[in-house]
Amino acid sequence: MRLRRKTNIQEKLAGMSGFVFTEPPLKSGGWGSLFGNDHAIHVEMGTGKGAFLTETAAANPEINFIGFERVADIIYEAGLKKEAEALANLFFVLDDAERLPFYFQAGQVERLYLNFSDPWPKKRHEKRRLTHSRFLELYKSILQENGEIHLKTDNPVFFEYSLLSLAEAGFSLRRISRDLHGADPEGRLLVAGKPILTEYERRFVLLGLPICRCEALKPSSIC
Repeated sequence: MRLRRKTNIQEKLAGMSGFVFTEPPLKSGGWGSLFGNDHAIHVEMGTGKGAFLTETAAANPEINFIGFERVADIIYEAGLKKEAEALANLFFVLDDAERLPFYFQAGQVERLYLNFSDPWPKKRHEKRRLTHSRFLELYKSILQENGEIHLKTDNPVFFEYSLLSLAEAGFSLRRISRDLHGADPEGRLLVAGKPILTEYERRFVLLGLPICRCEALKPSSIC
């Protein structure tokens, strides 16, 4: 279901300017100054309404989280969740994925989350996929040595495409599961304890749809 457009969205987001950024926070001293510490930074690309990231940030106060989203109405919903939880270790960016390197220094990010990214199934839209080689090169530039990408999707075709793209870009793959919440032994390992699910994931699990997941490590030889 398409999200209904909110009235006066820019005015509403202006009230969140302290934690929803539309430009790199260089004038504020960068992310370290904003968070007030030098903890590891984890970034979610396409954070949606923020359920996954707010829950993850609440469970991991020793890590700094940043949600990247390009749709104003959606990031406003995520901002409301952050306000409700009063999370000091969570900020958001309203911008396109292509501008990712403007927000982070080389090697500044420890982990990237790609949760249920738009698969852009048509061949002519391949370059828009967040696991296309052009985006993987951007991720390499901001990930630290042995930095990680954690990917989840309900689309098996997009998953196989992503595995191939990641491998061709030099990433090492591990914990590959094609049925994360089902009978896959690797899936059981990954969801030991209480799993933190995205909004889409909760819906897909209720429908009995298999979820694909993998982790990709940036090679230490890449600077």
